[in-house]
Amino acid sequence: MAFLHNLHMCRRNAVAAVAGASFLLLIVVFSVFLATRHDSIVDARIFSASTIAASFLRPEEQGSCQELQSLPDNGARCRYLSSHPPCAPRGYVDYLRLFYCGFGRAPWLGGAALALWLLVLLYLLGDTASEYFCASLEGLSAALRLPPAIAGVTLLSLGNGAPDVLSSVVAFSATGGSGGDAGDVGLSSALGGALFVSTVVAGVVAIAAGSRGAAVIERCGFVRDVCFLLVALCYLLAVLLTGTVTVWAAASFLSLYAAYVLLVWTSHCCVATAADKLDRDSKPAPSELAAPLLLDVTDVPPSLPVPSKPTATPPPRTLSRRVLDALQWPLYLPRRVTIPDIAAHRWSKPYAVASALLAPLLLAATSSPSSPAVLLSGFLAGALLAAGAAGATAASGPPQTRCARLPWLAGGFLMSMLWSYMLARELVALLVSIGSVAGVKASVLGATVLAWGNSLGDLVADVAMAMHGGAQTAVSGCYAGPAFNTVVGLGLSLTLAAGARHPEPYAIPVDASVYQAVGFLAAGLVWALVVLPARGMKLDRVLGVGLLVVYLCFLCVRLGSLRSLTSPSC
Repeated sequence: MAFLHNLHMCRRNAVAAVAGASFLLLIVVFSVFLATRHDSIVDARIFSASTIAASFLRPEEQGSCQELQSLPDNGARCRYLSSHPPCAPRGYVDYLRLFYCGFGRAPWLGGAALALWLLVLLYLLGDTASEYFCASLEGLSAALRLPPAIAGVTLLSLGNGAPDVLSSVVAFSATGGSGGDAGDVGLSSALGGALFVSTVVAGVVAIAAGSRGAAVIERCGFVRDVCFLLVALCYLLAVLLTGTVTVWAAASFLSLYAAYVLLVWTSHCCVATAADKLDRDSKPAPSELAAPLLLDVTDVPPSLPVPSKPTATPPPRTLSRRVLDALQWPLYLPRRVTIPDIAAHRWSKPYAVASALLAPLLLAATSSPSSPAVLLSGFLAGALLAAGAAGATAASGPPQTRCARLPWLAGGFLMSMLWSYMLARELVALLVSIGSVAGVKASVLGATVLAWGNSLGDLVADVAMAMHGGAQTAVSGCYAGPAFNTVVGLGLSLTLAAGARHPEPYAIPVDASVYQAVGFLAAGLVWALVVLPARGMKLDRVLGVGLLVVYLCFLCVRLGSLRSLTSPSC
């Protein structure tokens, strides 16, 4: 566990360094932009209140991005955006107006700013889910005394899949129930992420585990998870082929995961009964019980244990470390003072009181930013909670009793969900805007950039676990995670979008790229389902290379489609 703890901290520091450096470069880009900018009136428009709106435009209020791109230059596009509603969903920043009006004379600076901000948003979304959302869910799982199997396929899967699920939900909510580019991002990001994890991550895990000797995977749980994902894909394909979906059809797709949870719970009970019988008969238990794959995840002790005795004095902080901390501070502080956190290794009473004060205010400002009464209610609620937190908590450590921990865990869950939602919302708006600027379909960026950004953490963690004896857990994450993200993420997204259109059916924004993702995902699952049992459930290069080839073929097809779309017609 010490190795995994060190690996976790090294990975966090490396990613934080990249995000911090990107944030610094972003500041430099804006400094250069402001220094070279001569039109102060246009510059003032960029950061006006209209560009920092708190909600997406409905599709009927949006202009046409094709009409925007047909204009001759950036100046004409800026004038178009000033007199027409934006054609892309708008987050807290109007990225199209920022690019064409603010960086119209230096588009390379605008591209650099958008790319750097994309890296920062990807880091913030993943770090919020990892550090705050997962910690709250693990604490709730323990406080509610959920069985490991149920916790693994519900709360813990939600924590691991939060970025993918929220990105999909936000993308569909941005369409207002009418489809569009943001809906393409929702579909493509969910399927692209599932494809990346079940092929690239699973393939690298198989190669890494096979290089260290024979790693045998439990058969029943593997077949169950892969077959469930195949069934879910068949159901989704049937929905996509119809072109529309009602709220009842979407809800039935979402309910597939309830059947999966019931299946896992049943197999968990059967395993427990068989183990009890073996104990009564005084027979040694076999090493390969047909236990649910996700049990391995929940049986692992916490990866960040609290030392029971004082550790050695930390080394002096170097100049580079101080610079890195200074870069991370603007990314760290806003979340730290608004998300209640009682993790023992991060406990701080001043931060706890600050989060109790500011969390209700942020919730009120996000829900009703223009309502003074709501803002005042949020401030008063925060003041009461902060007073209670100051009197009920100790500076030496977080609350210990179950009743005292539950409100903090529930608050941490709610606020980390709110932060993840805001970040996912901004990320989807940015991706659609980048697609419009670059002339690339937003679905392509969702299936690649967004899917890679949300899945790189799975790649690092699963490969490290496979290299150090945790191949079973790593493989389980490669299939149980995509199952959750596909069924719950897309099921919840389609249910909400169809509910917004009820009683009319919801028109699904589907194109050829979605069918390609479904086809290659099914191909990767079938390859694993055939090859792994045929080779005695042993992870090796045959399985891994085959899965990587499937993903490379998918990328080639996507690039070929892009080339055919951008090539001039005869």
